[in-house]
Amino acid sequence: MTTNHPNPPHPALGIDHGEARIGVAATDDFGILAHPVETIDQTKGDAIERIARLVEIRKIRTLIVGLPVRMDGSEGNSAAKVRAFAGLLRERISNIQLVFVDETLTTASAAAKLREAGRKAKQQKAIIDQAAAVEILNNWMESLGGQ
Repeated sequence: MTTNHPNPPHPALGIDHGEARIGVAATDDFGILAHPVETIDQTKGDAIERIARLVEIRKIRTLIVGLPVRMDGSEGNSAAKVRAFAGLLRERISNIQLVFVDETLTTASAAAKLREAGRKAKQQKAIIDQAAAVEILNNWMESLGGQ
């Protein structure tokens, strides 16, 4: 059970980094569920501070950052941008764990789930980044195997 783990990883904050927007999601204290939190507008330039504030408010123990990996497993320019952003996060928030998770197809999966829930493409725009962050967190939680 998570509460017996010496350094429980939850709650965790999932980040789907994009050029224009950053989707943010969070787990509950036990790592059972991930839920959308907000979409941060990158053009306003305060994304690092906003994430730092969310970490503080929600008492986050682990940052999970989606890494855009190519289908062959290699990293390109997008991954380099995410790693640079994560480096800035690490400088600002140094006291918690930061983990990269392959985000391949998370946006497509999130879009499909939103369609299943009755959201049309136009309705998805405002929340697709958050939904992708939920997918990133769910993938990470599955990789933990119930820790």
